[in-house]
Amino acid sequence: MLITQLKAKETIVSLAAGKKVFIINCQGCKEVHFPEAEVKELEKELADSGNVTGTITTDYICNPENMKLRLEKHKSEIEAADAVLVFSCGVGVQTVAGYLEDKKVYAACDTYPLPGFQGVTPLEYNCDQCGECYLNLTGGICPITACSKSLVNGQCGGSKNGKCEVDSEMECGWERIYRRLAQVGRLDALKCPTQVRNFATDDEVSK
Repeated sequence: MLITQLKAKETIVSLAAGKKVFIINCQGCKEVHFPEAEVKELEKELADSGNVTGTITTDYICNPENMKLRLEKHKSEIEAADAVLVFSCGVGVQTVAGYLEDKKVYAACDTYPLPGFQGVTPLEYNCDQCGECYLNLTGGICPITACSKSLVNGQCGGSKNGKCEVDSEMECGWERIYRRLAQVGRLDALKCPTQVRNFATDDEVSK
């Protein structure tokens, strides 16, 4: 099982500040706790500001065919937005970011693990359920799972021709992150100091 928990309200508001945003609200599979009531309340506040171009409320955005069809129906609304705000687990955020490559995609939730059955996705995107999510700093590509060494402060320097030194068949995660940030005009994000995770929140959520 896992828990999808909203980031701090101030953090979410800051992500949307000064931008036109499109909201994707994934209520998740049955194994995922999703803060539906809290999201609806926050979504209404954002909509009242007049900066929301549209909203999708669905489930299983980690299903590429389902997500593609839904996004196509809202193509004009997404194009009108400066950024896409995703309320989902880390897999959902990475799926959306991979599909909307020319759009800034932000995670509005953190994902925490709980003992028991884990949901399975057929996609290449992985979520390590590590708590405070890095995806907003790395363009929607997870450095924990995209990098063989799970480095969070940049490339190790051992890659060759864009391939990982640990796994020659694997593309260097940090090169992917760099290209992604360059594509959406967010290379300034790499200037941010490394986000130090508050591991105490894992214990608090699991109680």
